[in-house]
Amino acid sequence: MPQTLKLAVAQSHTLPDTAATLAALSETTAAAAAAGVDLILFPEAYLGGYPRTCTFGAAVGARDPAGREQFLHYFRSAVDLGDTPDGADDAWLDRTLPLPAARDAGQLGSSSGAGAGASPHVGCRGDGTREALERIARDAGVFVVTGLVERAGGSLYCACVYVCPRRGVVGKRRKVMPTGSERLIWAQGQPRSLRAVTAVLRGVRVTLAAAICWENYMPLLRHSLYSQNVNLYLAPTADARDTWLPLMRTIGVEGRCFVLSANQCQQRKHLPQWITGKPPAKAAEMTSGTTTTTTGAAQLHRRRRTSTVVKTREGHELNLPGGNGLASDETAEPLWESGKDAPHSPADDQASAAFAAADLNGDDEFVTRGGSCIVSPFGEVLAGPLWEVTEGGTLTVEVDLDDCERGRLDLDVAGSYSRSDAFKLTVAGLDLTPPP
Repeated sequence: MPQTLKLAVAQSHTLPDTAATLAALSETTAAAAAAGVDLILFPEAYLGGYPRTCTFGAAVGARDPAGREQFLHYFRSAVDLGDTPDGADDAWLDRTLPLPAARDAGQLGSSSGAGAGASPHVGCRGDGTREALERIARDAGVFVVTGLVERAGGSLYCACVYVCPRRGVVGKRRKVMPTGSERLIWAQGQPRSLRAVTAVLRGVRVTLAAAICWENYMPLLRHSLYSQNVNLYLAPTADARDTWLPLMRTIGVEGRCFVLSANQCQQRKHLPQWITGKPPAKAAEMTSGTTTTTTGAAQLHRRRRTSTVVKTREGHELNLPGGNGLASDETAEPLWESGKDAPHSPADDQASAAFAAADLNGDDEFVTRGGSCIVSPFGEVLAGPLWEVTEGGTLTVEVDLDDCERGRLDLDVAGSYSRSDAFKLTVAGLDLTPPP
């Protein structure tokens, strides 16, 4: 039996509220279904949003009231999946956690708003987002994986859910190591949530798991997924650096698995008002009724637009068109080191000219440029990277899952190539045995 599937990554960005983002997710998934897609991946923090450029008014030893107000907005925009702060695992998956009492039903909603008919009701834990995702996957007949910001108790978690069109949510994991400033706003997730899940898609058995953003730079975490014999390795991310694609290619070769990575592509106008202080862009500017699909090798030789990445004194990375004499794939060194006066050099004059030519507070400034991609078990770039496409950017490719086994002829880093007699990996609370 052919082991072929059609896989997709959606370079979608968060909309002003959860209801609108869920509606966009539903539209993108339906369009993918019409194209014959079996599984689609959405970016890190797609629901709830990645608060790019926001400092939350924090410095070492100090927080300001305005930053606390920003966090309040962000907390309320997160979704409530009805789980516990410690993660209830099978009890949450199987819906055996205690249900809210009827008298509390009117208090179950949140300002995020699950939308799409997912109003809170008796018998539903959380704000209805889980149920909305399950309905979207079921109606489209597509396996949906999406990043989201989950609130549980008084904390936020960067999470990822796996939604089967037949069985509903079959797994959820929380990022175990938030990166850099993310540690201020996101709690650490449970390592046991790295458990892989299995599904049968169009008669093809898949084992899949996700590593979120810079978790992919953690070799032991990657190995925990390889040990579970994943053939679909999912990497929702917020990283648009040049180093990301080589990492995805390395993971494909290392794990002999197909790698899907989805990132948001955002301009400043897409950021929420509580970050920018400006009203959000009009609905017509935020959404698109069409889906642009790029398949196979068509993206392999596409050159990214020439730009330069520089850092402001506040530490934000900005993508400037044209740049200061660098080639398109080069990145400028930081122009300032925090806490020090900027040394003067000819490069500074060039950078200053670039700043003068660009409206750094303009609505069209890119705060992240995307870079979504799909990679084979041999490290080949099958689709992408997709740069500076903010609306309707979906990459699809048809793959043969047997390529994963073909690659095991000479490399199985968690099996025949592992020297398990000499090296051991254990993960707290997680059985690394491949799922049956």
